[in-house]
Amino acid sequence: MGVPERLAERMSMAEQHEYLRARFSRRTMIRGGAVTLGAVAGGAFVPGATARAAVPARDTAPAAATVDGAHVAPFGRHLAWGNDPRTEITVSWQVPVAVKKPFIRIGAHPWDLSRKIEAEVRTLYTPAGVGASGDHTQYYLHARLAHLRPGRTYYYGVGHQGFDPAEPHLLGTVGTFTTAPAHKAPFTFTAFGDEGVGYHGLANNSLLLGQNPAFHLHAGDIAYADPSGAGKTTDTGFDARTWDSFLAQTETVAKQVPWMPAYGNHDMEAWYSPNGYGGEDARWTLPDNGPDRKNLPGVYSFVYGNTAVISLDANDISYEIPANLGISGGTQTTWLEAQLKKFRAAKDVDFIVVFFHHCAYCTSTAHASEGGVRQEWVPLFEKYTVDLVINGHNHQYERTDVIKAGEVTKKLPVGDTAYPETDGVVYVTAGAAGRSLYAFSAPDTYEGHEHETDSVASFVNTKDGKVHETVAWSRVRYLNYSFLRVDVSPAPRGRQTTLKVSGIAETGARIDHFTVSRTAK
Repeated sequence: MGVPERLAERMSMAEQHEYLRARFSRRTMIRGGAVTLGAVAGGAFVPGATARAAVPARDTAPAAATVDGAHVAPFGRHLAWGNDPRTEITVSWQVPVAVKKPFIRIGAHPWDLSRKIEAEVRTLYTPAGVGASGDHTQYYLHARLAHLRPGRTYYYGVGHQGFDPAEPHLLGTVGTFTTAPAHKAPFTFTAFGDEGVGYHGLANNSLLLGQNPAFHLHAGDIAYADPSGAGKTTDTGFDARTWDSFLAQTETVAKQVPWMPAYGNHDMEAWYSPNGYGGEDARWTLPDNGPDRKNLPGVYSFVYGNTAVISLDANDISYEIPANLGISGGTQTTWLEAQLKKFRAAKDVDFIVVFFHHCAYCTSTAHASEGGVRQEWVPLFEKYTVDLVINGHNHQYERTDVIKAGEVTKKLPVGDTAYPETDGVVYVTAGAAGRSLYAFSAPDTYEGHEHETDSVASFVNTKDGKVHETVAWSRVRYLNYSFLRVDVSPAPRGRQTTLKVSGIAETGARIDHFTVSRTAK
């Protein structure tokens, strides 16, 4: 019951996917239905929209129909904020085979999971012959929760017919999450990029919970199911099953800390949809307030406390890896400026943090800097005095001095303070989450091991190819596995509020720290 041979001979993989999707989606997809709203500690819970991802052909599913749900355990739980972190969150997870009547239970106490809500299923089918993948079907489940109370911890369990987390022997599977507070309060968040599956990613994850983050930012290149990363159907080595391993690896953190990704070049999996994000749409439910959900599902924003966070998709403006170059037709940059203007004027927002994959400023010998970012977005970062820009792409830690118009406006040694209202913008490359490391053209220099270098040879990717440059803005370079910790401290109006930014090595040692300070509104 797959694509007829006469059609398959002249259809691309993406076209075959659309054919199967149109033919089988109404018959094989489990859809989340409406539920009666109820209250749990003052919060009501509603399910998400109906499923919208790819589905398997009929001949991939029969064996799953005979599996007893009692023998199937959920895995890969991961959380994500909705548009408003004070009142909205999505709980997502996987099951290895099809199950009946999946649901989430939620309550204000671990012994009271009385609210039971039907979950949405998004079924993703990868036929044999797509990269290195075997014939593989993945089942992703999602439950959107809304009307929650700010600053409240909730308990939840996920299950299906035959597996009920409220049963005494399954209470160990119950997880928690905490919504954002209604008012400004101190908090911490963490960030990195380029994790993949392996020991170093696991080691970094083991340190994240110890930071007690309110949320975690993943600056693209998430699982590396597509190791080639060109965003084309000719990429080699793609294996959809890598995502099963990745979500299992990150579950310890992501089941209780919202895991907010931006999409990188290795996240464009061209076999599922023309924009490469069909697979991502199956796996993630992210805020839907971006400019173009069809083409740019990884572009969104949210506000936590006094800090606005913006996720961008640099594949749209990348000269280096142009598979999706220009896919938004300029709407992403227009939306970005509108968001920056809105947040800078908002009375409750002090800081603006922007994260995305390709680097604005980096001296790696691998990818270095992306000219598209410098051309399209850096002027806006400077115009609206963005407080911190976080990137991945280059597998190392690097932090700039304070920059404006491509020049150093203020040197920012380890432990110093930047004032974006007058100085400029600080950029951090935090791409050493787990994948193999790159290299620098200059010596490492980091906290306790400073080796100041007046200039560093590098290059920038432009529409005309690589352009070599010698830069003076590379302040901290650390060539080993690491992540970013940011401590946000609000202040009364007119006083100085701060972001204290720290680079943390996989060993737990601090390799960098600096402060961003501005006047509180």
